[in-house]
Parts: sequence; structure tokens; C-alpha cells
Amino acid sequence: MRESGEDRRRRILAVVEARSQARVTELAAELAVSVITVRRDVEELARAGRLRRGHGVVRSLVPRRPEPAPPADDGGPVVLVVPERHAYLTEVLHGARGALEEADVRVVLHPAPQVAGAERAIVERLLADDARGVLVAPRWRSVVTEEADDGWLAAADVPVVLMERRPRPGSALHARDSVCTDHWYGVHLAVTHLLALGHRRIVLAARDDSPTARALRAAFTGICAERPEIEDATVVLSAPGAVADQEPVRDLEPLADVLLEHGATGVIMHGDVDALMLVQQLADAGITVPGDCSVVAYDDVVAALASTPLTAIAPPKAEVGRLAAELLLERLRGPAGRPARRITVLPELKVRGSTRPLGIQR
Repeated sequence: MRESGEDRRRRILAVVEARSQARVTELAAELAVSVITVRRDVEELARAGRLRRGHGVVRSLVPRRPEPAPPADDGGPVVLVVPERHAYLTEVLHGARGALEEADVRVVLHPAPQVAGAERAIVERLLADDARGVLVAPRWRSVVTEEADDGWLAAADVPVVLMERRPRPGSALHARDSVCTDHWYGVHLAVTHLLALGHRRIVLAARDDSPTARALRAAFTGICAERPEIEDATVVLSAPGAVADQEPVRDLEPLADVLLEHGATGVIMHGDVDALMLVQQLADAGITVPGDCSVVAYDDVVAALASTPLTAIAPPKAEVGRLAAELLLERLRGPAGRPARRITVLPELKVRGSTRPLGIQR
């Protein structure tokens, strides 16, 4: 018996509602009728307000039913280990936790105290309690502490992803997954911004007791050496207690004295809290920001809260955490034997009130 037009239109409507949308040519093939016939049926259904026509496409007016939620993951937890009281990595942590919770994976957070070997003790204890994956941002205050963590962390028998840490080339951890901000690019953005404003004498004030600080110092030295328009580039320590265990840098001294000695008019400061304190030191010495000196902060955790909001390099902190969690989930749920990946994410420049063209006064 030949199918009636009403029956055919009911079938068209059922297919479109099941898929949310369908192409006219696909409907014609599935119903074994001509495209012209389907177009006439679609026009009639559209006039009746039962579906919406597009260019060669038919769309449903009925919201698609959500897919059933996957069953709860009842495996062991994923361990998140970050240094305690670390605002920058707290944002990374939130990004990772959100991705894991969306995947219905149980998360166990352990802030690591400022004690040598703290991360190892935490991770090994939790692995003994059936943790099945580790997201970790070791403190690594110096190259020596990084080397001490290299062997045991790389040898863990569960998936491990480093967050905001880039293993040394050739180390055992080099073959583990990692997600990190491209800090070279961040320094490039800061230097290029200051040069565009006419600043030719630039100081980097950075700590040296974190992997990020060491990466910034190395990037600054290399970038400035390749920019002939830079007349003077100086690196100083930004805070008491910073460790200088690589190339020599100047001892901690008043930043105002360094600026005057070098005639510097641009400063890149790492991290935000140190930047706020250093800007106050400059103000106490009669050096105004941005009137006498343009300042770029690095981290953008609280830079916008300064009395003069600080121009800042903003690493994609939450995105780093999210990508690290997704990489770990792929290890847990995907096929074995995938090659390790080192994901690098680019930071952004946020221009605020602490930088201006050289020589312009209010």
C-alpha cells in the first residue's frame, strides 16, 4: 500500500525531532521519495508551525532530550597537589577541579606545606590508598629540588600530569604529560609593549624561588639580547628570601636606586603582590607610576586591584588546570600507549593604567 502524505509527514517530523535537524536530501533518501516531494511536505509542516526550514536543512522546534548522564565513576580518586597558600596556583587548581567534577571523577586535594619533600610524602601515601592519577604542581624552589623530585615522580605507576611546570629537557619527567603557560611569550608581550611606548631601558624584578620566576629571567635575558633598540636591560631580585642558584643577579636593593642608576623607565615585576609592594616603594621614593615609570606586572592575580591598576601579563591559569585534568582523563579512559604530550598555552597582555608612552605627563 502506498504511504499517505500524512504518514510521510509524520515520519519526517519524527526524524527531525530525533536529530534536532536533518538535510532535505537525507530525508528524501531515507523515505525513498524525491527531493521535491520532501520539500513540499516540509513547506506544509513549516506552515503548520511544526518545524523550521533553512537552506536545504530542516530544524526541529522541539528541544532535544538531553543524553542520559553516564554512570558515576566509582574508581579511585584523582589527587591534586599544589603548594599551600599559593594564589596563582589556586586558580589552576579550580580549573582542574571543575573539569574533573564535570567528568564525575572524585577529587582529593592536598596542599603541600613548605617542607622539603612534602609532595612526595603526600603522593606516595595516597597512591598506597588506591589513588589512580595525580595532577601536581611541585614547589621546586630551586633547580636542586626539581632534580630531587625527578626520579620518584616520573616512576609513579599511575598517570601523572604536571601543571604549570615544564620539566628540564632530558630529565625523567620530560617523558610525562605537562601543561604550562608559555612564559617566554609572556615576557615577549611585556617587553614589546614597553618598547612600543618608547621605553628603551627596562628592569625585570623577579623572584628566583619558583620555576616561573626562573623561566621569566631566562626569557628576559634572551629577548633583550636580540632587541637592538633596548639600551639597557637589568635583572634584580624582587623579594627577600629569593634564591639565586643559577646565573648571578644583583642582590636585593631598593628598586628606586636601580631605576635611577640605569635611567630605566620601564619595569616588569613578578609576581603581583611583589609588584604592589615595589610600586609603593617607588612612590615613597618620589617615583610615580606611570608618570616617571611604566610598570607591567606578571601573574595578574591581584594586579587590577592596585590604586593605579597595573598593566599585567595574564597567564591562562584556569585553562592550564582544565587542560591538565582533561589530559589526565584521557590517560585514565583512553587507549594505553599514547605518546606523552607537553601542552603550552599562551598568556595575554591586559593594558591598564600603569603604562603610558615615554615623556607623556598628565
